[in-house]
Amino acid sequence: MTTHEENRRKKIQDMIKKVESLSPFELKDELIKMAKKSEQKGIRMMLNAGRGNPNWTAATPRQAFFTFGQFAVEETQRTWSDKDLAGMPEKAGIYDRFLMYTQHNSNAPGVELLKAIIDYGIKEHDFDPDSWVFELTDAIIGDNYPVPDRMLIHTEKVVKDYVIKEMGGDPKTATHDLYAVEGGTAAMCYIFDSLIANRILSPGDKIALFVPIFTPYVEIANLPRYHFDIVKIYASEVNENGRHTWQYPKEQLDKLADTKIKLACVVNPSNPPSVAINEESMFYLKHIVESKNPDLMIVTDDVYGTFADKFQSLMCSMPYNTLGVYSYSKYFGVTGWRLGVIALAKDNVYNHLIEQLPEDAKDILRERYGALTTDPDHIPFIDRIVADSRQVALNHTAGLSTPQQVQMAFFSIFALLDKNDTYKNQTKEICRRRKQLLHTYLDELTLEENPYSTSYYDEIDLLVWAKLKYGEEFVEYLKEERNSLEFLFELADRYSIVLLNGSGFEGPSWSIRVSLANLKDEEYAEIGKAINELFAKYVEDWNAFKW
Repeated sequence: MTTHEENRRKKIQDMIKKVESLSPFELKDELIKMAKKSEQKGIRMMLNAGRGNPNWTAATPRQAFFTFGQFAVEETQRTWSDKDLAGMPEKAGIYDRFLMYTQHNSNAPGVELLKAIIDYGIKEHDFDPDSWVFELTDAIIGDNYPVPDRMLIHTEKVVKDYVIKEMGGDPKTATHDLYAVEGGTAAMCYIFDSLIANRILSPGDKIALFVPIFTPYVEIANLPRYHFDIVKIYASEVNENGRHTWQYPKEQLDKLADTKIKLACVVNPSNPPSVAINEESMFYLKHIVESKNPDLMIVTDDVYGTFADKFQSLMCSMPYNTLGVYSYSKYFGVTGWRLGVIALAKDNVYNHLIEQLPEDAKDILRERYGALTTDPDHIPFIDRIVADSRQVALNHTAGLSTPQQVQMAFFSIFALLDKNDTYKNQTKEICRRRKQLLHTYLDELTLEENPYSTSYYDEIDLLVWAKLKYGEEFVEYLKEERNSLEFLFELADRYSIVLLNGSGFEGPSWSIRVSLANLKDEEYAEIGKAINELFAKYVEDWNAFKW
C-alpha cells in the first residue's frame, strides 16, 4: 500500500471513529460532505443513492388538482369579489356549475381525469353530487378547519377504497376507519404517543421489531421517554445458494409467542431489503399471534406495498391486531406533500385493551378526554390518536390540512381508475430496470426472480458476495482487517457515490443499501461498476496482506 493510500485510509478511519454511532441518515450527511469534496476536485459528479425520494412524479392527478383549484377560486369569487378579496364557496348548484366549468375548459390540463374523479364518487358511493363537489371545493380552498377532524367524510371513503385495495383487502367488506396524517413520519409519532397516553403500552415494556427495519423505529424505541425492551425478529432466512431471501424463519416468528411482548412493529415490504412477507410466513405469524399472544398489538408500515407483485398487508390479513400506516410519498413522488393515513378496523385489540384497563387508569383517561365528550370511555383508539396529536386541548383544530386531503383523494381515485395498472407497471419497471443495471458488474450476485421483491431498494451483503466470489478466507479478512463503514467512505472519497449502511437498519453488518428510485438509469450501472472496482481493490489488498 502506497503512502498516499495509507494516508487516505487513516483519514477515513479517523472519520469513522467520529461518526460510527450516528444513524444511517445522519451518517449520510458526512458521506455527502466527503463525496462533494471529490466532486469539487473535478473527479466525477456526486451520485447520492442514499435517498429514498423517487425522481418521478404522477403528473395527471396533479394537473387535475390545479385545474380544480382554479374552479374553486372562481366559486369563491362568484359569492363575493372585491379586487383581491373573495368570499367562500356555496353548496347549492355547485355540481352543475362544475359541469359547466369543465365544458368551458375542456382543454384544461387534467380535466378528463377531474370529471372522472367526480363521477367515481357519484357512481361508486352514491354521493350527493352537490355535497361531493362542495366538500372538495371548500377543502381545496382551505377556508375551514377539517370537519370531521379525523378525515373529511367523502374523502375518507374514496381514500379507503384505494388503501384497502392496494393493501390486499376488499374495500367493500373492510371496516377500517382512516385518519389522514402528515405522512408516515407523523403517523409514527402519533401512534407511539397515543399508545403511551392510553396506558396500553408503558415505558420499558417489551416490544418486537421485525428487522431490518426503517431506522426511526429503532431510534424511537430507544428514546429515554420510552426505552422499550426490544426483541428483534430477524429476516435471517437464506436459500440453498447462501443468499438472503429476507424472509422470517419460524424460529424467529416463534418469539412472538411471548405474551410479555406487547407490540410488534413491521415495515412490509421491508426497508432496506424491500421484500414483502410471503404467504407462508404470514400464515405462521397469524397462527402464533392468535394461538399464543392474541392481545399483541401490531403496527405495520406498508409504504412500498404498491411496488410488489405479491403483497398483502397485515392490516388486511390480521385486522383485529393490526394498525396500518400508509404513505403516498414514494408511489406518487409526493414526499413534499406529506400525505399519509393511519388505518384501523372498527373491531380491534387497541379498543379491547383500553376497555380492560383498571379503574384507576380509566379515571386518568376520563380526565384526559373528558372535555371532548360526555362518554370518554367509548372514544375509539383511532379518535384518541387524533386528539392526542393536538395534545387533546387543541382537538378542535386537529386533522390534516384540507387541500392535502383533496390531493390524496385525487391520487387515490386516479389509481383506482387505472384498471390496466399502467402507472403502477411504469413505476415497477423503473425500479427493476435500475436494479438490473446495478447488478451488471456484480457478478456472482445474479438477480433471482422474486414476486415479493419491490426492487425499490437493493440491500447487498458484501460478506455474502465475498464468500460466493472469493471464499471464506476473504470473508475473514474483511471481518478482521476492514470495516463496512470504511467501504462506504471509500466509495464517497474515490467515486463520489453515497450509499447507506445496512447495519444502521439492523441489517447484516456488512450490508449496504442502494436506493433504486432517485437517480438516472445509467447512473446505477456506474454505481455497480464502482462497487465492483472497490471490492477488487480490497481483494488486491487481501492478496498483499497474505504475503
